[in-house]
Amino acid sequence: METTVKAIIQLFEKWVPKDYAESWDNVGLQVGDLEQSVQNLLITLDVTDEIVEEAIEHQVQLIIAHHPLLFKGLKQIDVNDSKGRIIQKLLKNNISVYAAHTNLDMVNGGVNDLLADKLCLKNRQVLVPSITDKLYKFMVYVPKSHANVVKEAIGKGGAGHIGNYSHCTFETAGMGAFKPLEGTNPFLGKKGKIEEVEEIKIETIVKEKQLSKIIEMAKQSHPYEEMAYDVFPLNNSTETLGLGRIGLVEKEMTLKEYLSFVKDALDVPFVRFVGDENKIVRSVAVLGGSGKGYIINAIKMGADVYITGDLSFHDAQDAEQAGICLIDPGHHVERVMKDGVKCYFDHHQKELPAPVNIITSTISTEPFKCY
Repeated sequence: METTVKAIIQLFEKWVPKDYAESWDNVGLQVGDLEQSVQNLLITLDVTDEIVEEAIEHQVQLIIAHHPLLFKGLKQIDVNDSKGRIIQKLLKNNISVYAAHTNLDMVNGGVNDLLADKLCLKNRQVLVPSITDKLYKFMVYVPKSHANVVKEAIGKGGAGHIGNYSHCTFETAGMGAFKPLEGTNPFLGKKGKIEEVEEIKIETIVKEKQLSKIIEMAKQSHPYEEMAYDVFPLNNSTETLGLGRIGLVEKEMTLKEYLSFVKDALDVPFVRFVGDENKIVRSVAVLGGSGKGYIINAIKMGADVYITGDLSFHDAQDAEQAGICLIDPGHHVERVMKDGVKCYFDHHQKELPAPVNIITSTISTEPFKCY
């Protein structure tokens, strides 16, 4: 068996669904062939000419990037400009490109959690809630002989995904009984006679948007003609996703001390900041990329400091007047996604038809230089 671009995307989108992306975003397959076989996968923040050369050197068949190569609609592909040359080189070398952008920012364990991890933020919450996934308890009754088959099927479909754990289920053993009537073709028992079978009740958690798919996958793997199952809404167990995170620092310090901590934690040569260097920092909000539009969210959530990239002169003035400190470490700190995505694939390799070599790009795509 071989692992295709399609198989890798299907596995990745269990964690980072495309429909979690903002409406203005362009995520998913950007260039390439879903049926192409993949032996080597490269993870990068951006897709530049240098990154494509790196992919060619490592005989890569698929690049997964955070920033989309194709962000706005193309009216033409001119191989004499930079974008056209990159596309030509990708196609010539049979390299597909897939982008996960704001959907990777949204999800648990994604870019914003990775940045919050670097900053050691505790008791964290979502800064800009955008998506609330309603959860359901799905229970299915299976003969003992087929319990593992059904568990594997629904787990592969995304059921039982809790945090960084998949295939989470609970089992209860019992005795099932049924009587096949006329017109049936029972897997067990005889028509007109009550049959008793040792069964397992499998319980798991399912997101609302996955529910119909999980039920169908359970039916396909279940041996009975008529599958017995129950679905219950869990009104007190919803998962909220969104942009940014806010949490408490491990140790209170002055803004001046915190600036040094941020530089080290995010591995940047310098940061721009706004605020009183003697202010005590307790609560910190962070949003990867360009987050100037969410300064008001950080203020409302009570952050002492808001960390994000691409801040402007007027953003700084407004924040200063509002009394919140800003730290701009640059857009490029989102490179933390490379290790995060690699970790995901390393932990889920067994779900692919064949092993894939996962490579993280070693090339910096930071365009700014320090003088």
